[in-house]
Amino acid sequence: MKVVIFAGGKGSRISEESVLRPKPMIEIGGKPILWHIMKHYAAYGHREFVLCLGYKGEMIKEYFLNYFTHNSDITVDMKENRVTVRESACEEFTISMIDTGLETMTAGRLKRVRKYIGNEPFMLTYGDGVSDVDINKLIAFHQSKKCLATMTGIQPQSRFGILDIDENDMVKTFEEKPKNENVWINGGFFVLEPEVFGFLHDDADTVMWERQPLEDICRQKKLAVYRHYGFWKCMDTLRDKIELNELWDKDPKWKNWE
Repeated sequence: MKVVIFAGGKGSRISEESVLRPKPMIEIGGKPILWHIMKHYAAYGHREFVLCLGYKGEMIKEYFLNYFTHNSDITVDMKENRVTVRESACEEFTISMIDTGLETMTAGRLKRVRKYIGNEPFMLTYGDGVSDVDINKLIAFHQSKKCLATMTGIQPQSRFGILDIDENDMVKTFEEKPKNENVWINGGFFVLEPEVFGFLHDDADTVMWERQPLEDICRQKKLAVYRHYGFWKCMDTLRDKIELNELWDKDPKWKNWE
C-alpha cells in the first residue's frame, strides 16, 4: 500500500529550525524525522512513498538523491575518475517527490498527487509526527469497518502537571503531564479508500484536509477512528525536538527497525 506524507508546510511554530530547512528534515538522532516515519512504515512492508512537497522541497529532493552517497563508505580515485562503494546502508524505498505548491493547503496537496496513487487504498500521514502505532492492526481495523477513511486517534498529553487540592490548600495528588482520557484528537496515520478524492473539490488548494473533506466524510458516517493508546508525538516546537532527541538516546518508542 502506498504511503502519502504531507511534507510541504512552513513549520512556523518551530521557526528556529524551519527557517533553514523544511520541518520534515529537522533531525532526530542525526536523521530527518521524515526518515523515521518512512522507516516505521517500511518495517511493516510499506516502502512506496509519495511526498507532498512545498516549502524548501528541493532540500528533501537533494537529501534522497544523494542518500546513497551520504550513507555509504566510498573510495574516490580522482586520477582514474572512479568511485568504489565499500559499504552501503541504503533503504528499499521508492519515493515520488511531488511539488504541490508553496501555499497549497493540505486538501490541495493530496488532490495534486492523485495520479501517483492510482485507484487503490492508500495511507496518509503528516511529516512531523512519530508513533508506535501497529500499521498491520490499523489496516485490518480499517478493512473491518468498510468505511472510506480511518483516522488514528490519540489522547493528548497535558503540557503541565495536574494538582488535586483539598479544602486546606494541601495537594492530595499530583500527576505530571497526564493524558486526557476523555479526549481523542487526530493523530494522522490514515488509511483511505480512493473514493476520498471525490470529497476534494475545485477549491481544494485553499482548503485543509482536516476541515471540509473530513467533515463531509464524517457527516456521511464513513469516517472511523482507530484508537491508539501507545506512543505518539508531534514535533511542533523546539521543545518537542529536544524531547524527541532525548528519547532517541534513551528509549525511542517508535523505533521498530534494527
